[in-house]
Amino acid sequence: MKSYSAPWGKLLIGLTAFSTLICVGVSVGVGLNVRSIPETEGVVRAAAALPMLVVVIAALFMVRGYVVTADEIVVQRPLWSSRFERARLQSAAIDPDALRGSIRLFGNGGLFSFTGWFRSPQLGRYRAYVTDPSRTVILRFADRIIVVSPSDPAAFVRDVTPRG
Repeated sequence: MKSYSAPWGKLLIGLTAFSTLICVGVSVGVGLNVRSIPETEGVVRAAAALPMLVVVIAALFMVRGYVVTADEIVVQRPLWSSRFERARLQSAAIDPDALRGSIRLFGNGGLFSFTGWFRSPQLGRYRAYVTDPSRTVILRFADRIIVVSPSDPAAFVRDVTPRG
């Protein structure tokens, strides 16, 4: 078993800091007006909580790291893990431009991670579990494409590639 951290790139750090500040600012700003119109106090409280709820939910979906076992590639999250069978892996390749030109279909585009379903001209439809776009590795399975960003892409590719 080999573990890899999921380091944050500069883009993710910037997007997360900016987005979190915006959400906190909106929550505080709306929350300060709770008592200004008493008949709408419940609605205003809910509106004040919503941006912070977005931050908490996004944090739960962040990528903490990756583990390569004899049978699986595991993407670690704060409360659960996503598992992919190594037996179904067809290829693994480092590509720092894997996310370039991608369109997010459903997921998170930079609050604690780049995760979810994306589409690009190069890869077609794929699933991303990325924290640093400059370290991306494309994993092609029999039935899907996964993009990850381990701390050491070259060692990760060596570890996941079947030895023949």
